[in-house]
Amino acid sequence: MAAKILLFALLLVASPSAFASDPSPLQDFCVADEMSHVFVNGFVCKDPKLAKPEDFLFSGLDKPGNTSNKFGSKVTLIDASKIPGLNTLGVSMARLDVAPHGLNPPHIHPRATEILTVIEGSLYVGFVTSNPENKLFSKVLNKGDVFVFPAGLIHFEFNFGPTRAVGLASLGSQNPGLNRIGESVFGSNPSISDDILAKAFQVDKKTIDWIQAQFTSTNQN
Repeated sequence: MAAKILLFALLLVASPSAFASDPSPLQDFCVADEMSHVFVNGFVCKDPKLAKPEDFLFSGLDKPGNTSNKFGSKVTLIDASKIPGLNTLGVSMARLDVAPHGLNPPHIHPRATEILTVIEGSLYVGFVTSNPENKLFSKVLNKGDVFVFPAGLIHFEFNFGPTRAVGLASLGSQNPGLNRIGESVFGSNPSISDDILAKAFQVDKKTIDWIQAQFTSTNQN
């Protein structure tokens, strides 16, 4: 009996992390009150009697994103900050524009799985599994192809073709989060010590200093 109780207790402790996701809604909708100064896990709900159709609408996703930046890509994220009615619903989406030879650099979404559909052009995409395997799963996607990136894994999209590529992504969180690996490691504020990074990447400090200098400007993507 004691063993069963211990096992049950361990399962209770493990379950929240094993099945972590956006909180399930307890009402039909919870339109975000963007004027509230109360901080909660998400946004405070405004009075549902004050909700209007515009709270559930976003216009303009048909417009190409500006890819005139150092990566040659632009992600237009539609989350709960863009559509207040998405609050507590656990989903968001994004448009991805990638110029020829442009890259959406390696990054993670700490709170969401992503499913990507190519609607124009072609993209070479991939994700890397956790340590110690670090296995790369990659594929060339053409118009109409769909690919899944598991939550929290490093992934990327590259346009090797002569024409621009466009993709639409759905993400399993109202606020999936974004950590670009290069910017997070080499562009942190304040900077991570070059002694630490030199040891971590097994290169000299001059190389680290040069790489860090590439991430000092504000990212335009």
